[in-house]
Amino acid sequence: MFADIKPHLTELRKRLAISVSVVVVFAFVAFAFNQQIIAFAKAPLMGVVKGDPFIGGIGIFFTALKISIFTGFLFALPVVFFQIWGFIAPGLYDNEKKYVIPFVTVSTFMFLLGASFAYWVVVPLGFQFLWMFAGNLVNFLQTLDEYIGIFTKILFGFGVAFELPVVLFFLGVLGLITDKTLRDFFGYAVVIIFVFAALLTPPDVITQLMMAAPLILLYGLSIIIVRMVNPYKEEPVDDDEDLDIDDISTK
Repeated sequence: MFADIKPHLTELRKRLAISVSVVVVFAFVAFAFNQQIIAFAKAPLMGVVKGDPFIGGIGIFFTALKISIFTGFLFALPVVFFQIWGFIAPGLYDNEKKYVIPFVTVSTFMFLLGASFAYWVVVPLGFQFLWMFAGNLVNFLQTLDEYIGIFTKILFGFGVAFELPVVLFFLGVLGLITDKTLRDFFGYAVVIIFVFAALLTPPDVITQLMMAAPLILLYGLSIIIVRMVNPYKEEPVDDDEDLDIDDISTK
């Protein structure tokens, strides 16, 4: 059993090592521009508060390092998704392996789309709500490091969330799910989406709803997409079996 797992673990370590190495390289480059990146991260607050709302705190180096690693991850997304595909590709048929370019391209686009939606919509509205609720932002966030931590968490969460149609599309292509599967699972999916939103957003209802609502819409879109690639087909009823049942009932 363990002998069968060992090659997969070796391949997984190889793919992880490549992904991490590329992220680190981009992070080093991003670190040289950390002040500009931090200013960009703080920009959504400018319409909410006046001036710089954060008090001084230790760990400004680690704040710069944190935002640089996250920026490096964003630039390394095509490589990361290519490594994910490279790990799962050996288990696919030859006609399924041709989807590597669409997978990498669409996955990267959807992650960046989710992160952009979070940056331009969720962060400003979410922190505006927190400002109104807390009276001022300093009562909620004491340091820039806390803000960057929540900021990167929100962008990452929305990026992952927007991958839902991509994942469900490829599960449909592989024949693992149909549109009926998704329709039947819809009620459970809504509950899971709200739990996911609660884990990856600040503790306020507005931000959680702003993540849950698009996810539910994306789930509905996924049903349509899967219907096109792998629609549910009712099994034909055997007329002979019906005849036998009718004969038995008559007797």
